[in-house]
Amino acid sequence: MDKQYLSGDRGHGFAAQSANTGHYAQLNTYDYLADIPGNNEVTDLVEVQFKNTRKGYYHNCENLPLKKGDIVAVESNPGHDIGVVSLTGKLVPLQMKHANLKANEEIRKIYRLARENDMERYEEAKAREHATMIQSRQIAKDLGLEMKIGDVEYQGDGNKAIFYYIADGRVDFRQLIKVLADTFHVRIEMKQIGARQEAGRIGGFGPCGRELCCAGWLKNFQSVGTGAARFQDLSLNPQKLAGQCAKLKCCMNYEVDQYVEASRMLPARNMILYTQDADYYYFKADILSQLVTYSTDKRTPANLVTISAERAKAIIEMNQRGEKPVSLEEGGHKEPERPVDLATQEDLNRFDKKRRKKKHKSKSHKGERRSE
Repeated sequence: MDKQYLSGDRGHGFAAQSANTGHYAQLNTYDYLADIPGNNEVTDLVEVQFKNTRKGYYHNCENLPLKKGDIVAVESNPGHDIGVVSLTGKLVPLQMKHANLKANEEIRKIYRLARENDMERYEEAKAREHATMIQSRQIAKDLGLEMKIGDVEYQGDGNKAIFYYIADGRVDFRQLIKVLADTFHVRIEMKQIGARQEAGRIGGFGPCGRELCCAGWLKNFQSVGTGAARFQDLSLNPQKLAGQCAKLKCCMNYEVDQYVEASRMLPARNMILYTQDADYYYFKADILSQLVTYSTDKRTPANLVTISAERAKAIIEMNQRGEKPVSLEEGGHKEPERPVDLATQEDLNRFDKKRRKKKHKSKSHKGERRSE
């Protein structure tokens, strides 16, 4: 066993190693009060993180000099569990309040800093998780249960295993618990999770190239509707709007309030702009840039003109007074016929044409030499 478990930097090497496997790299909280003197003396409550998205809060009854990254053995039922200290000091009660937990509830305690034999048992237990999950799936299938076991987490001492499952309806897994207990000889605990929670536990990367929000920092899931996509003028394509969990992406809720507020500053879509040269109908809008594009045809894009929202409102006020501006383009600009893209400005075969001309010239010169 590595001596880093017994050194002053206890836990940091193990936490870094676990970050690669996804055990303790998620839901990290930045402690902006860590440098304040006496911060750890404000409360004896400590936040401890376990596998993936599971966290717990414990009393440091022994007044251990704990800091973020320390590996500790905590009280469990039965036995003890192994976790990493993720937060200490004044922010812990705030995190508990955010998680709807009260300090006067039954909170277990931290036993000690993890010892060498604790880590050996922990590693042995974690090595069994994947095989246990595969075997338990087969057992559930043989019992004819309509459920999917998405993850298995062994307790640090190996005496208990938590089975996370997904099911559309209610499942009677009493027989399953008996079979799992006889097969793996541990105490069984079943926890039902949703598709979003499963994605958070498994982890992965989204189309943005970043780690999934549910696997990195998002703990509380809010309902996401297609209205959020409509407000942001997103394509209502289920394949593009769905995340790894096959549900609507949580990130669609992040900016929808700004889009709703900005859309209120745009003119109504059913308003027709009357000018001396033509009548213009709403075609599309760039909400954040406050630009509106109008067309001379209701159904098809024809003679598109893009103007600012202020210009459109001014024309509407003029129309209400019975006046018509000479042109819609005053104070605005026409939409370019094609996007400004370097690849579209030049013909991609322009170099080939030059080469052909050079070849043609070289052949003509050869012919002249032969004729001479």
